[in-house]
Amino acid sequence: MQSTPAPTPLPRRAAALVAVLLAACFLCAGLFTAPAAKADDWRDKEYWLADSGITKAWEVSKGAGVKVAVIDSGIDAQHPDLKGAVTGGYDASGSGQPDGQKSVGSKPEHGTLVATMLAGRGHQPANASPTPSPGPAGTPPDGIMGVAPEAQLLSVSTWLGSPNPSGKSDQDQIPEAVRWAVDNGAKVINISLGSTTPQWPQSWDAAFLYAEQKDVVIVAAAGNRVGGNTQVGAPATIPGVLTVAGLDRKNTASVDASSQGISIGVAAPAENLVGGLPGGSYAEWAGTSGSTPIVAGVAALIRSKWPDMSAEQVINRIVSTARDAGAPGKDPLYGYGILNAEAALKADVPEVSVNPLGTIAEWIRVHRRGNAAPATPLPSATPAPSAAPTLPEATVPAAKAPSQRDSAIGAAVVIGFAALFVAIVAAAAFQLRRASRNPALAGEDPETGVVERVNLPRESHVTDQRPS
Repeated sequence: MQSTPAPTPLPRRAAALVAVLLAACFLCAGLFTAPAAKADDWRDKEYWLADSGITKAWEVSKGAGVKVAVIDSGIDAQHPDLKGAVTGGYDASGSGQPDGQKSVGSKPEHGTLVATMLAGRGHQPANASPTPSPGPAGTPPDGIMGVAPEAQLLSVSTWLGSPNPSGKSDQDQIPEAVRWAVDNGAKVINISLGSTTPQWPQSWDAAFLYAEQKDVVIVAAAGNRVGGNTQVGAPATIPGVLTVAGLDRKNTASVDASSQGISIGVAAPAENLVGGLPGGSYAEWAGTSGSTPIVAGVAALIRSKWPDMSAEQVINRIVSTARDAGAPGKDPLYGYGILNAEAALKADVPEVSVNPLGTIAEWIRVHRRGNAAPATPLPSATPAPSAAPTLPEATVPAAKAPSQRDSAIGAAVVIGFAALFVAIVAAAAFQLRRASRNPALAGEDPETGVVERVNLPRESHVTDQRPS
């Protein structure tokens, strides 16, 4: 097992933002394949379909008619479990294919793993009967079944985690990818990528604001401690984004495959995950990169069931129906709690007027000093009635002529100070005349006659110790 190499810094990058790494949300140490296993053996490992209430949610919706953009390393649309699922794409990296279906970056398999967990459709063996519908009414086909198996995927490829041959940085790729996804009909955007800093470059603001204004749900990974994320990193820290934390098989916060932060909205399985690899094989993996498509898939189920429901209401459905865990109420490990897909699709959830996870529009107004609301004019002043005076009117004392006694005392004081000044001048003149006759009193050495001097050291020079 190899650790993920650190990315080479790109020139002129914002100092507050480290390079976005797939390793921040993806535990490559847990990735391994077993080609000898049958496809249905991989399907049997998808424990989260039942544990998270997804199979029950399929009784209501399977995601039909909803486009979900996967901003990642590109999706292999020819994978057996993704046939017909990828309906469009775009390359934001400048190094892939125009349709976004070429796997690029430091972890080229990452996008296909995410896509199969989100909208995998499984596949039929060569000697099988017609494809059964996924869900309780029929036995799922072989291979990976995604959370929203009837949703449509948009593959938006980005090159992250290593130097991009085209030279485009994450500061350019991420906002370009988000805008393209919004403009091409995505109602949900999955971002299983993250950085090791909560800050994001200002170049991202407008794109995420655009998605918010266009009523798009963005779901992002919280990151993993083993990947360097002790706290949630951008873009999962952006207000309004549904941030997903990771759980182990006991439904407790994962030590390695998760992180913590106040922006976490909900927690979903992150360990012992399975997904498809480019070329048609499968792998086990771990990390909030896999938790994110589980939650994004549930968002697609909701948007399919209620096409007119706002993004704020979709997010509120997911977080308000989550099973509370950890400290009571919202906490930095589980957010609002553990994902419950069945409740999110079936429960009676009151409407809310705002996104429970905030809004980037307000954040920009406060922190970027932009788009400030016009100042509310002050109400016109209405003079208040004056109270009756409670103090007597002020009186001016009458001036009195100075007495002769006061004038005499003043004159004596002036004459006294003048006499003292004359005495001081005379004493100073006498002292100077005496000093001219005695050099020792003038600060000179009486034996040599050389005036004493203080020898100051030469100005020191500081050499530059920085390496060349």
